[in-house]
Amino acid sequence: MKALHRSLKTAVATAVLTGASLTSVQALAADYVIDAKGAHASINFKIKHLGYSWLTGRFNDFSGDFSYDPAKVEESKIHVTIDTTSIDSNHAERDKHLRGSDFLSVDKFPQAKFVSKRITNVEDGGEEFDVVGDLTLHGVTKEITIEVEKVGEGKDPWGGYRAGFEGDTEIRLKDFGIDYDLGPASQVVELELHVEGIKQ
Repeated sequence: MKALHRSLKTAVATAVLTGASLTSVQALAADYVIDAKGAHASINFKIKHLGYSWLTGRFNDFSGDFSYDPAKVEESKIHVTIDTTSIDSNHAERDKHLRGSDFLSVDKFPQAKFVSKRITNVEDGGEEFDVVGDLTLHGVTKEITIEVEKVGEGKDPWGGYRAGFEGDTEIRLKDFGIDYDLGPASQVVELELHVEGIKQ
């Protein structure tokens, strides 16, 4: 009987460990596609106009993906490609100027890209962290840091699973070879990112 009891305990322990292993596998980083087509993501920007007001806008067309594991946030990755011709500041003539050689030179550089390199400063149980990566804009690649906050994750009404984040960063135009003189108060662009991904 003792031998049978030990066998039963061993079997139960094995089953528990197997279940834990399966749970661990299920918790590995999942891949997400950014839901830009559904307009559940946005890339917005603002820059001061002569220091007197804010000029705001967005890029209407972009795509990307990311991997995310809430248990191992530091292993997350993200890649985004932006169609620079889609810049939209709600003013046709200004957008034409922004697409031209004074700014984005979209004929030469029709895309901008961001590729993450590492995740740092993970705080608040993984709800806040920094994404460090390379931004390629106007033919120039520079390392930037995006401060990220998790908005939420869970099932959607259509049988899928989603995760969403918001982030912000600042870039200096001159760092990316854009030296059009807008005055000393208009050298830095603030970027505001809203990313909702659909689990694949």
